[in-house]
Amino acid sequence: MSAPRTARARVRAQLTSEIADVARTHLATGGAAALSLRAVARELRMASSAVYRYFPSRDDLLTTLIVDAYDALGEAAEQAEAGVARTDLRGRLHAACAAARDWALAHPHEYALLYGSPVPGYAAPEATIGPAGRVGTVIVGIVRDGLASGALTPLPGSVDTIDSRVLAEFDLTDDTVRAARLVGAWSGLFGAIGFELHGHTHNIVTDHVAWFRAVVDTHADALALP
Repeated sequence: MSAPRTARARVRAQLTSEIADVARTHLATGGAAALSLRAVARELRMASSAVYRYFPSRDDLLTTLIVDAYDALGEAAEQAEAGVARTDLRGRLHAACAAARDWALAHPHEYALLYGSPVPGYAAPEATIGPAGRVGTVIVGIVRDGLASGALTPLPGSVDTIDSRVLAEFDLTDDTVRAARLVGAWSGLFGAIGFELHGHTHNIVTDHVAWFRAVVDTHADALALP
């Protein structure tokens, strides 16, 4: 059992959360590039020096927002996928992808922070890598379960466009064609969401729910999910 947090630790956690919450509202009004610790401090009626004790730089605050957003997006996809029968591989993919889309539509500015234009001068640290891969890991897990159960068999042929370390990590060394198509599904998922969110499909697509479901089905077909 972990030790109870001290009063100081609880206050620090609360203030850290409040700073991040205010920063998220600033994303909606000025975008990530304009995020300012001083502006956040003014809104919280805190001295700038006090905010810097929690976030030493704007980049530290951005990293927290990015990790939190990736984790929230990943958790939404994971929970939705977990609610579908393990044998329903296509249903699991649809559930994860639909949850990712729903989260993006509900949190457009956070989604833009993750998949929009890069923030000038910001380099994402290693701490963002794990959270960034959570949705992709869900999709890979669906395929791995299918291969393990015999519901899927390796696709014929081979490709050399995927890093061998990634193939080994996800047990796809003997199914490189499907591994490449998994990358296509992952990038296609976020591409479709981004196009909708940023208005590129408006006045073109009349039913985005049905259109998105068809996009997911296209990737499910490419992965040969039953």
